[in-house]
Amino acid sequence: MSRFMECRVGDCNLAWEQSLTVVERVDKDVSSERGTTTLEGTDFDLDDAVMGPTGRPYREFPEPAPLDSHGPARVIAMVNQKGGVGKTTSTINLAAALAEYGRRVLLVDFDPQGALSAGLGANPHELDLTVYNVLMDRKVDIREAIQQTGVDGVDLLPANIDLSAAEVQLVNEVAREQVLDRALKSIEDDYDVVLIDCQPSLGLLTVNALTAAHGVIIPLICEFFALRAVALLVETIEKVQDRLNPRLQVDGVLATMFDARTLHSREVIARLVEAFGDKVFETVIKRSIKFADATVAAEPITSYAGNHTGADAYRSLARELILRGGAP
Repeated sequence: MSRFMECRVGDCNLAWEQSLTVVERVDKDVSSERGTTTLEGTDFDLDDAVMGPTGRPYREFPEPAPLDSHGPARVIAMVNQKGGVGKTTSTINLAAALAEYGRRVLLVDFDPQGALSAGLGANPHELDLTVYNVLMDRKVDIREAIQQTGVDGVDLLPANIDLSAAEVQLVNEVAREQVLDRALKSIEDDYDVVLIDCQPSLGLLTVNALTAAHGVIIPLICEFFALRAVALLVETIEKVQDRLNPRLQVDGVLATMFDARTLHSREVIARLVEAFGDKVFETVIKRSIKFADATVAAEPITSYAGNHTGADAYRSLARELILRGGAP
């Protein structure tokens, strides 16, 4: 079992008052080891290093080499049962950043609210074929439902409110947890990465996404209540790993809506690193109104405001994910 699965996620349920000492404790530990800390593959002199928001030395991730060919795809589920943590925003912008580096990406909208589809300009009420039809009708070819987006290298398997009926209808299906996995098999050689934007719940649809996935990214807003919700998610991931999908692994925990000006955000980041260690991405997504503006424009921030720090953050995340082996 991975180190991530062995970490003491239950510590997240400690009283909030206990977290007030975490930042000081992390700072003390770093200070006591100055000049000797090694970050996977790179030596840092901590006396000269600039520390990032996660308490680790800041570093630039190298630009990945171009791919000679495409496929088979690595499937990544973006999961958190708490809503409003930046799952959809991160899915859209990570896909656009990966596409800038020459990766072919398929986005799967697996939320009946259809926010991912709407965020890329699709009208949920005008969709003839969606992921719902692909799941429930074996005669529907997944390629017929996939749409091109306005982002080069990024395609979309859309969703709308019809998907809410699938959770009930799948209950009586044989191998109901593997329906999405079977559907994606036929197009895995067409893409390098498949990103699944899951609904904010741990129901059958989310279990389908986890069963189809090679990896999981957990977007987590830098607020204490979001941190407490992770324990149940980790338990679900462990069950899927044990019973349905042994290859499943956690690619990383992504801190979102970080505000360095507030002690609260810094404390939550410290608690996150304390619980999950190197599984926390070094890239942190800072809070910005530009993300909302880009959503209204139905564009990723990389094209809406390509020079903005938010766009740079998702490019950094894409490079870090590739460097970690989470994407080709």
